[in-house]
Amino acid sequence: MEAYAIHKNALIKPRLARMTMDLIRGKDIETARGILENTNTKASRLILKVLNSAVANAVNNFGANEYDLRISECYINPGPIYKRIKFASRGNVDRHDKRSSHITVCVSDALKGVK
Repeated sequence: MEAYAIHKNALIKPRLARMTMDLIRGKDIETARGILENTNTKASRLILKVLNSAVANAVNNFGANEYDLRISECYINPGPIYKRIKFASRGNVDRHDKRSSHITVCVSDALKGVK
């Protein structure tokens, strides 16, 4: 049984969020929550919300036991890039990209999907 949750268009750069996501990949739920609660980054707060949502989906929709769940897969894909202007020297205008992410967390009670 697998349950997942997705946060689309999260306003965080994918490269920054992947560093935090690498800390919890393949861990059980209690360990992952402990790591995310003690990591002081914006990405950890967003990933924790998605993780809690995936666990709630597994418990409510499939009747899974929360303590048997593990993170089977989690990844961050790039979302849309919002292009803004940034004023530069000598009257020039540069582009300032505001990057966004799609955060996906999948939990399962079987160990076959864990790498």
